[in-house]
Amino acid sequence: MQAVLKKVIETVKPNLATFVKYAKVELVPPSPGEISGISNGIKNIITSAKTGKWKQLTVREAWLNLLVATEVTCWFYIGECIGKWNLIGYKINV
Repeated sequence: MQAVLKKVIETVKPNLATFVKYAKVELVPPSPGEISGISNGIKNIITSAKTGKWKQLTVREAWLNLLVATEVTCWFYIGECIGKWNLIGYKINV
């Protein structure tokens, strides 16, 4: 049992260090400066939709935008499931 545990620890240790390194940067809440950038980003999206600039995206840019939108949607649904403590619908007591 100890040999297996030792092997698991040896395997996980470098990966955990990498995870912690990136988590300190990527998983922090937005700073006040970044929050103002969000409103600028939304304004850019609206302007792009109005002017037709979105038609000039490369396939790569469009694909990356789709992936980001999919990720945001998935996190929304995961948050909904966590918030209601149920996978299917809300429990309504009548």
